[in-house]
Amino acid sequence: MARNRGPGVYPATAPEGAAALDHGVAAVRAKTHGLAIPGHAVSLPGVVMGRGKTLRGRFARILQLAERVLEDLTGEPPPPAAFASHLAFRWEAGRGPGRLAAVEDPALFDLQDLVGVEHAVAALLSNTEQFVGGLPSNHVLLYGERGTGKSSAVRGLLAPYAARGLRMVEVHKGDLLHLPRVLEALRGASYRFVLFCDDLSFDAGESNVRELKAALEGSLVAPPENVRIYATSNRRHLLPESAADNRTATLDDAGELHVGEAVEEKLALSDRFGLVLGFYGFDQDTYLAIVERYARKLGVRAEPGELRAEALRWALRRSSRSGRTARQFVDDFAGREGLARA
Repeated sequence: MARNRGPGVYPATAPEGAAALDHGVAAVRAKTHGLAIPGHAVSLPGVVMGRGKTLRGRFARILQLAERVLEDLTGEPPPPAAFASHLAFRWEAGRGPGRLAAVEDPALFDLQDLVGVEHAVAALLSNTEQFVGGLPSNHVLLYGERGTGKSSAVRGLLAPYAARGLRMVEVHKGDLLHLPRVLEALRGASYRFVLFCDDLSFDAGESNVRELKAALEGSLVAPPENVRIYATSNRRHLLPESAADNRTATLDDAGELHVGEAVEEKLALSDRFGLVLGFYGFDQDTYLAIVERYARKLGVRAEPGELRAEALRWALRRSSRSGRTARQFVDDFAGREGLARA
């Protein structure tokens, strides 16, 4: 016979306890999944929404990383907006077929600082003016002694012509095998591009010589009209020349000299550059004029006689009177002068 219970708290019977336990487990599971159970207000939409935002953020980052990897692997060209916001690029061939990477802070140069090479710089400017204006123009080879301003002359083109759509792409010698991909990445763009190959020279038998020759002239695929190659080198013909090459030259019956096949092969590359500009060593007066120009720009206060004497001693120690030597001397002199005034 069932006993009546008065008011109070009593332990549940076994079936009641099992039911309560099952209900509690269901409530915990519902809390985990953001559900609602009758009698238990466990709906957690805020928790679910927070987790959704976290997952969406992670997924967006994964997509960004995947896009970068795909660009590296497929060599996708940069978007047109990149050419509008950046003046210079470099070809990176580390992974996959390579890609164009923007240079955030390119090293510009003031062409007015080039002293003693005015004729070569004027010819370079004229050719670039034709190119930027959509007129016929040539690929350019700048050759000559080290430190005479060849690379600076090319870099100095960005400042005066960037506003008119000129952009620069640096391609290292080791990446010339990728030259066809570089050209295709630039083909059809609304900008004009100078492909800058600095300090270019080859040893006999290097395979990337063929890619450069084909890009300049000789391939069935015409190079893009909006691209010109500007290369600098210490070698006039880009390839090593030996006395043995001249031994293959012959005289015909009329007394005309014919160079041998080895020489012809070496001339074939440099001849593809329509404009070849020589940068030659400076005499003492030109060297001192460069020193004086840099000294004025840096605010050197020394007497002209003292500056000239030290500049000549510096050139003697370096066995060079190049523009690079002049700039290095002025940097050193101005620095020491600044320390003495501090």
